[in-house]
Amino acid sequence: MTRAVRIIGIDPGLRRCGWGIIEAVDNRLSFVAGGTLTPPTEGALADRLAALAEGLREVLDLHRPDEAAVEETFVNSGPRSALILGQARGVTLVVPALRGLVVAEYATNLVKKSVVGTGHADKNQIGLMVKTLLPSAVVKGADAADALAVAICHAHHRVSARRMGAMA
Repeated sequence: MTRAVRIIGIDPGLRRCGWGIIEAVDNRLSFVAGGTLTPPTEGALADRLAALAEGLREVLDLHRPDEAAVEETFVNSGPRSALILGQARGVTLVVPALRGLVVAEYATNLVKKSVVGTGHADKNQIGLMVKTLLPSAVVKGADAADALAVAICHAHHRVSARRMGAMA
């Protein structure tokens, strides 16, 4: 029997950063935990990013994932918003990497296609499919559902990559 792999999926954001943790054994998935980090909305950007990093460190300490997956973000609300989101995304990439975790990145459309079957699914469809794929999941908001979708996407793609490597 294959060993369970614990995966954290992260939906980056500075106001709301979703996280979701699953365990995968081959193609069987089970819910572990999920939630949303909400750093302060006021104060210096550096302090807000530090609060995000600390919150993510606490999640990693508590749940001890083996691998991490982060959603690539797409923002069209202006250059300043994109820059701030990019900095938050940087935090979500570096914190698990500093723990020695392999960090995979997935485009939003690939996450949606992997979980819902279409790259243009809306948040409600994602939430419904996450609940279908992880019936015991306690989904605390759309950001946590998105993060669980990122973890599910990674679980599916890591199995495929392993199989492809075995056939090569």
